[in-house]
Amino acid sequence: MRITLLTYGSRGDVQPFVALARRLIERGHKIKLAGPHRFAGFAGEHSVPFIPLAGDPGEISRRFNDAGTNSLRMVAKMQDYVQSIAGEVARSAFAACEEADLIVHSFLFTTGAHSLARRMGIPDVSAQLFPMFLPTTEFPNVAVPGMPPGPLSYFTHWMANQIFWYGGKSSYKRLRKQDPGIFPVKLYWPFKESAIRSRTPVLGAWSPSVLPRPHDWQADAIHITGYWFLDSGEGYQPPAELADFLAAGEPPVCITFGSMIHRQADRIALDVMTAISKVGVRAVVLTGWQAWNVEPRENVLFLGDAAHAWLFPRCKLVVHHGGAGTTAAVLRAGVPSIVVPFAGDQLFWARRLHALGVAPVPIRVKELSVQRLEEALLEAGDSAISRRAELLGGKIEGEDGAGQAAAFIENHAGRRRIL
Repeated sequence: MRITLLTYGSRGDVQPFVALARRLIERGHKIKLAGPHRFAGFAGEHSVPFIPLAGDPGEISRRFNDAGTNSLRMVAKMQDYVQSIAGEVARSAFAACEEADLIVHSFLFTTGAHSLARRMGIPDVSAQLFPMFLPTTEFPNVAVPGMPPGPLSYFTHWMANQIFWYGGKSSYKRLRKQDPGIFPVKLYWPFKESAIRSRTPVLGAWSPSVLPRPHDWQADAIHITGYWFLDSGEGYQPPAELADFLAAGEPPVCITFGSMIHRQADRIALDVMTAISKVGVRAVVLTGWQAWNVEPRENVLFLGDAAHAWLFPRCKLVVHHGGAGTTAAVLRAGVPSIVVPFAGDQLFWARRLHALGVAPVPIRVKELSVQRLEEALLEAGDSAISRRAELLGGKIEGEDGAGQAAAFIENHAGRRRIL
């Protein structure tokens, strides 16, 4: 079967799709993965055929962080930039789907890829790294994680769907006027049952041990597979400076904010370094996409990046932003978290980790201070939190999310030829 996977965003948005692509290739399918051009080399390292897409995920990250957790502000902040690259992205992404028998699409491709699949007469699958498009009373939409369960919680999902659908339709009309040859004639909502086509199923790429299925989700609407991990880190060769640092003392704290780009980066870096110094722990700082403008410190190692699957189990705990990919890696490692959410779904996952007892109360990035981080570092070192993190990590390690997703995609294609 020829399958095209479409994703866009940071490494946390792309790496799970590389993991899924590898599983599908191993099962004999012909795969194309379309994603931001900066990840072409990463996909190539894992022998995944890659279609590069235009645009800079770093710019999206900056605007994303400026918006915080406000859905309307998020749409407004990103709309201009998304509009500027949408035509070129769509042209490349849709070209990657030309010979496909099935399309798997992530959050930003939800309506466009589904509409293309309808025009082509092939099935599609929505793959989500956080719970979207399926209203429930048990927890709110990720954009408003503080809302209590109940009818208002259900309403937040409904409202988010309306914003996504009508905002997308408005942008689509403008784009179609600019270049009517690129886009399908009509835009369709994937999650509505009709006489001629079943609703598009959703693959939830998270662990049911972290976020169980709500009682009010239809059985065939979403399939929670477990996280999609690329590898275990066993074959990773760490740089000599990292291996030497780990061997020189007790397990360090790891600090990583991944692809987050924040206008107050210098203030954040100084607060983190001061808290680390006051508590007296060793630290590995993965700088990611954001420069850390601080003086070198004793017992602190700065690296651009390192394999999470290899590094995190060797750390005492991890201070991170709560992105879906980093959260998954920390949980599988079985170590405690301190979550400093920046924007989007990150506060939602931060609250989940605290509710599961594997992290202190999250510290929003705008509320980060030396004192609060110092207190969280001391709390996260508690043996009870460590035991709970280890137990949860064992459950997640036993799951095969990418394999479950690949099997579902095969079954879905075999059962339905949708018009």
